[in-house]
Parts: sequence; structure tokens; C-alpha cells
Amino acid sequence: MNQKQTLAAVEAMLFACGDPIAADKLAQAVQLPQSTVETALEALHTRYQREDSGLCLLHLNTRWQLATKTQWADCVRRVLDSRRAVPLGPAAMETLTVIAYNQPVSRAFIEQVRGVDSSSSVSGLLEKGLIEEAGRLDLPGRPVSFRTTDTFLRVFGLSSLADLPPVHSDAPADDPTESEG
Repeated sequence: MNQKQTLAAVEAMLFACGDPIAADKLAQAVQLPQSTVETALEALHTRYQREDSGLCLLHLNTRWQLATKTQWADCVRRVLDSRRAVPLGPAAMETLTVIAYNQPVSRAFIEQVRGVDSSSSVSGLLEKGLIEEAGRLDLPGRPVSFRTTDTFLRVFGLSSLADLPPVHSDAPADDPTESEG
């Protein structure tokens, strides 16, 4: 691996990782000496200090993290907020309701309750962080199960699932079989 390839590989790993990572972990991943990776990290650090870059490379004790420059925080926040603030459509709300009240549940269960394909709704809820995979169910085919996340609780102002409103209201319904005489 030449120097440019090493630089590109380290940059790709930092981007994909997102969290701070130690140089020795990066070196293990690319199977190169730690000193070679540290040289690449320093080169990236210098590259990102240029005025025409919106990124920076943070050196946090023994770890490194790719981040956006603070001067762009407002526009980054706006674009992230607009992505999160997209309201849920009826299909997504139905899917989320099925998961919240019955979790952990498989996609097949969700589709059985809703009566329609729910792949798109499940994908959207996963992307928004409102649900997550909860492992595999002990059923034929070992389907993936889904559950709500802490983000779901925070977004809906709940401290726990026990705070979900009851499925059926406690108010007595009018009995259509009784007639006034």
C-alpha cells in the first residue's frame, strides 16, 4: 500500500467509524505499522486545517476523530434537524404503534397486523433511530425482531413504555344491542 492509499484508507476508516479511534486500531485494520498510520493521521490533520475544508481531525488524547469544523455547526445542525423533523406518515405511525405495544416483533407480525407490506415503514423508522433490531426470534427462519429505542421515548415524551396510553380506553362503549323502550 503506497502513501496515498494509506491516507485514503485511514480517512475512510475515520469517516466510517464516526467515534474516536486509536491509531493502533487503525494500524491493525490496514495491517501497517502504527508509525505509518500516525504519519497519515498527521497529514490528514494538516489537510483539514486548510480554509477550503469543512472537516477537521480531532486528536483526543490517544484517539482520533473526524468531525466538522465548528464554524459550520449551525448549518450542519439545521440539515440534521430537518432530516429528523420530517413528520411520520400514517403508515409509519401504524408500524411504530404495532412495534411499541407488541415488542419485540418480526416484520411478518407487523405486516399481519397492518395487512400490508411494511418494509418501507420499518426502514424509515430504523433510519430515524426510533426502532432498532432486537435480535432474532425463536421461530422458523429465525426472523429479525424490532423494538423501540430511547430516541422513541425521548421524541414522544415518555420516560418508559409503561407511559404509553392504554390500547383500549376505560370509558364504557354504548351497547348497540340495548334499545330504549
